[in-house]
Amino acid sequence: MTPSSASSTSQQGDHPLSVIIATDCGSTTTKAILIEKVGNEYRQTFRGEAPTTVEAPFEDVTRGVLNAFAEVEELSGRKILDGERIITPAREEQGAKVGVDIYVSTSSAGGGLQMMVAGVVQNISGESAQRCALGAGAIVMDVLASNDGRLPHEKIERIRRLRPDMILLSGGTDGGTVTHVVEMAEYIAAAEPRPRLGMSYSLPLIYAGNKDAQPRIKDILGHKTALTLTENLRPTTERENLAPARNKIHDLFLEHVMAQAPGYKKLIDWAGAPIMPTPAAVGLIMQTIAKRENLNLIGVDIGGATTDVFSVFGETFNRTVSANLGMSYSISNVLAEAGLANIMRWVPFTLEEQTLRNRIKNKMIRPTTIPQTLDELQIEQAISREALRLALIHHKSLATGLKGVQQERTISDIFEQQASGKTLIDMLKLDLIVGSGGILSHAPRRIQSMLMMVDAYEPLGFTVLSVDSIFMMPHLGVLSTVNEQAATDVFVRDCMVYLGTCVAPIGQGKDGERCADYTITFGGNRPLETGTLAFGDLTLLPLGTEERATVELRPAKSVDMGSGKGTPVTREVRGGAVGLLLDGRGRPLQLPSDNQARLKALTKWYHAVDLYPEKS
Repeated sequence: MTPSSASSTSQQGDHPLSVIIATDCGSTTTKAILIEKVGNEYRQTFRGEAPTTVEAPFEDVTRGVLNAFAEVEELSGRKILDGERIITPAREEQGAKVGVDIYVSTSSAGGGLQMMVAGVVQNISGESAQRCALGAGAIVMDVLASNDGRLPHEKIERIRRLRPDMILLSGGTDGGTVTHVVEMAEYIAAAEPRPRLGMSYSLPLIYAGNKDAQPRIKDILGHKTALTLTENLRPTTERENLAPARNKIHDLFLEHVMAQAPGYKKLIDWAGAPIMPTPAAVGLIMQTIAKRENLNLIGVDIGGATTDVFSVFGETFNRTVSANLGMSYSISNVLAEAGLANIMRWVPFTLEEQTLRNRIKNKMIRPTTIPQTLDELQIEQAISREALRLALIHHKSLATGLKGVQQERTISDIFEQQASGKTLIDMLKLDLIVGSGGILSHAPRRIQSMLMMVDAYEPLGFTVLSVDSIFMMPHLGVLSTVNEQAATDVFVRDCMVYLGTCVAPIGQGKDGERCADYTITFGGNRPLETGTLAFGDLTLLPLGTEERATVELRPAKSVDMGSGKGTPVTREVRGGAVGLLLDGRGRPLQLPSDNQARLKALTKWYHAVDLYPEKS
């Protein structure tokens, strides 16, 4: 039986989209959600999930999708499938709900999109190529460059051994020298790289470098790879042009990579919009929301093996993957990178070093286990703070202004030049932090999610925090390409759980000293709240999800709320599941070095916000 895609009329608007089904085919689980138009707005109504079936014995991704659909059918009472055919469009037949208007999907099954990127200068074209691939939803396996310190045979051996899904080659400004980028192409040709999936086809390679080198690149790589030429990523040192190459990556992901994975041809036929890599879809919904609400935001997805960080500041979108930072498979890497002392500083009780190491190793070899005791939960949340903190440091290092742009008229070695590498992440201009991933979305108490992000990211001034309720951002990202209203309605109403606002004065002082006086005006009949926030204090005030309040802060002379030291600030803040958090612990946040003082401070903070239930 031939699977049907969504009818063309549903995409063209003749039949309005009122019932949508979306899946995210993850590496272990395929998650389906049903979205229906209720009145004038779209809501997520039912969800189902099933194990992903890319690997043996099934080797057909559509089996998992059909199983997830079957669960949605059972819960919703809507008949979606006729055998292996998706019924379209949505309608009522003899009083029963039948069909959907469109099916959309994302995928990271089979390890997602794995790419290698190559540039001429590591911190110029190499870094632009890395940003381009990451923004397209890829995991970057390696960055090759003329000046990366590896010998030619080492570069060739590395390309041959990695077997990526795709290679992105860039380098040289338009009209500049062609020698170095041609040299990189020769290394790739010598390696004769084979793709990870599908031995019978050529590896897709995108060339996005100096346009003058295109004829030479065709000669060298045209018969050894599936070569695609596109616009230069760095047409000049002052300008980055990532969109054309990113679009090509998406196209080739569908045409080559997905087409080789088991069962994907069928899935592509079913879908009413191009299938997207999961991280690219998450990035897209982040950009859509930032643009619609005019926000600067940071989003994080902390998983078992990797932590993805997304940011939108102004018009600039960046994404990074910390492939060695995660909460199960990669948990030992968090310990190695952060160091034992940095993890221990968040644990509110004395713990033997060997006990902590054993618990971390147990989690790595049994990745699906969840904490069974309060002590285990506190240790896991301590580790997550460090994973989040390190992933943001990594993100800041890549989300930078263009490197290689000369600021001074001096003769300097272009290969080492780091002239304009200032990070674009300005925590004082940050409006919203969005957290997702099991440790954040499924924390037993919402305050735990909020404090993990506040401790890891140290937001400055006024910042709203939220979590993704059930990780439906990928579904909404791909949906935004078809119906932006449906995606944003569901994102705001059903996906995002607003936790509240963190107010964090910048500066440091002795515990107990005055940090700022505050006056908080609430709506309705609720009386004013006035008080003094002392250094070393956390204060949590209730403020509901639909509530707003006006906060007036009068900081001490040495304290800055974003308008200068000692300058009073008045801002409207929004509430959430947690409320309004006044953080007087100082910025940058420094925990006491003495063990007893640290334990006392942690206990005080955790009690102040009722972070963990009291031990009975």
